[in-house]
Amino acid sequence: MDTVKWIPGACATHPLKNRESNEMAVMSVTVVGAGIVGLSVAYEALQSGAAVTIIDRNPEGDKASFGNAGGIAVTEVIPASVPGLWKKVPFWIADPLGPLALRVAHTPHLLPWLWSFARVGTASEVLRISGALADINSRVYDDLVPLFNKVGLASDLFRKGALTVYESESGLKRDQPDWDAKRALGVDVQELSAAQVRELEPALGPIVKSGVFTPQWSHVSDPKKVVDVLRNWLAANGAQILRGQVDRLNPTTDGAAITLDGGKVLRAAKVVIAAGAWSAQLARQLGDRVLLESERGYNTTIASPGVALEREVIFAERKFVATPLSIGLRIGGAAEFGGLRAAPNFKRSKALVKLVKLYLPGVKEEGGVEWSGHRPATPDSLPVIGRSGPSRHIIYAFGHGHLGLTQGPTTGKIVGDLLFERQPCLDVAPFSVARFSQKGRRQ
Repeated sequence: MDTVKWIPGACATHPLKNRESNEMAVMSVTVVGAGIVGLSVAYEALQSGAAVTIIDRNPEGDKASFGNAGGIAVTEVIPASVPGLWKKVPFWIADPLGPLALRVAHTPHLLPWLWSFARVGTASEVLRISGALADINSRVYDDLVPLFNKVGLASDLFRKGALTVYESESGLKRDQPDWDAKRALGVDVQELSAAQVRELEPALGPIVKSGVFTPQWSHVSDPKKVVDVLRNWLAANGAQILRGQVDRLNPTTDGAAITLDGGKVLRAAKVVIAAGAWSAQLARQLGDRVLLESERGYNTTIASPGVALEREVIFAERKFVATPLSIGLRIGGAAEFGGLRAAPNFKRSKALVKLVKLYLPGVKEEGGVEWSGHRPATPDSLPVIGRSGPSRHIIYAFGHGHLGLTQGPTTGKIVGDLLFERQPCLDVAPFSVARFSQKGRRQ
């Protein structure tokens, strides 16, 4: 496992250099995956002087990085599994178009993940996991803003906070422990009356009785634009982007051999697996146990919604969001566990539009574009970031769930440090793949 130890307050800023020539060592780095996390890793490797290759079965194609809600959700520091959640789950599942769905055929495959999800839903585990999420999220703007500035996305970040709204006093009361926990972790939480909520967002209807404003949140103009601009910038600045499916990954003494689906073999000094929900199969092939599931999300984007929002609005009791993007109003949510091969159920996208009309009575639903994508979810809500078990030359960067856009640039920075044997700026131990093994759980 990692030999680079984390020291609080220590943070390297210079890449590995050749001691004799004092020039940056040129190292070949191959990144598997062209989503926001993989591209952020490639950006950091390229900035540090590496020769970078990105492999993706469809580099320009649709992926979770395109269809997310667009939020930079730095205040999301509470894991999905919390004490008492099991009481709510049966009611969610009972609603065929509710916030949570399990495909029956996939349930047997999901059981190990569900068991682990239940085990981390204790007070002590939530405290530990929340601390790790707060650590990585505290660095988000330090890493995201310079990247956006460098590649030409500075004007595509809107730091206007987020508004969480409630339709009942009991809903806010139920969530109060989570808000208190977020305050303790440095999140700015401002409770608002119904009148104050509508001062911020006049389009919200009378169903809204109260709200919480979190000013540290932000959103982007269009997630697809962010990914497209970053990918094009990388290609223009020397990164090689290959279209291909990675079939096998074999560690070697000085790196790794990558076999593509057509039989072509590539070699690299370092390989980063950042293939989102498809990463688990490569990790397992290497011998690392990993619990990773596709948590399919749905949305509808309405180009001309007839209403205006200034910021992302989170509808707490109904478990969905609405974000004002440059391409229209995006209404997203739902968590569906059905594996990577099941066909999407776009009735869920339609249901979200019906829900938003309860809160935004003036919204027009004509012309909505429906979308569905696979979010890579771990049972403890923590991403997998760090070296693989069998080889320090192979590094993992996947499993970010709902926070891929938020944590992508910071993950890139962490992985860049690991690639070049630098001191990471935060403790990577909570994100290690070893936590899924029997030995890792005993430590």
